[in-house]
Amino acid sequence: MKLKVYFDNDQEKFSVDGGLRSLVRSAILETLKSEDFSADCEVSVTFTDNMGIQALNREYRGKDTPTDVLSFPMFDFMSEEIPQGESVVPLGDIVLSLERAEEQAEEYGHSFRRETAFLTVHSTLHLLGYDHEISSAADADMRDRQRTILEKMQIGRQSNQSTESGKKE
Repeated sequence: MKLKVYFDNDQEKFSVDGGLRSLVRSAILETLKSEDFSADCEVSVTFTDNMGIQALNREYRGKDTPTDVLSFPMFDFMSEEIPQGESVVPLGDIVLSLERAEEQAEEYGHSFRRETAFLTVHSTLHLLGYDHEISSAADADMRDRQRTILEKMQIGRQSNQSTESGKKE
């Protein structure tokens, strides 16, 4: 499987460097591997702030509040198959609020890096058709998958207690 990730930075509060892009790409790749997804694919990732994600959340979900991450899948993998003849499968778009990631990292007592990886894994699972909002069983299943993937990446809750952020000075 080959993965192409397209990055866009739509905010100015946090530095988006090679390390952050590499972390996000690794989280997507590990999620795909964990889910035995073998097709060549591409994902678009946009980094934004709370104001940017709130506007999208209002427009697409009717919720006028900032959120941490939004997922826009190209396919409904629960009812559709991967389109035949596609050499590269466009999985969809991930929009990640770096501002909210930092707030949650502080709130949960772990690093910005861990929170960003978690949100990326979470969103990639949504691109693959998982939805934690449909039932408590689906929520528990998605949580287990997220935990397993972060452990494979060696980004567990205890392994990254630092509070470093990517905030611009």
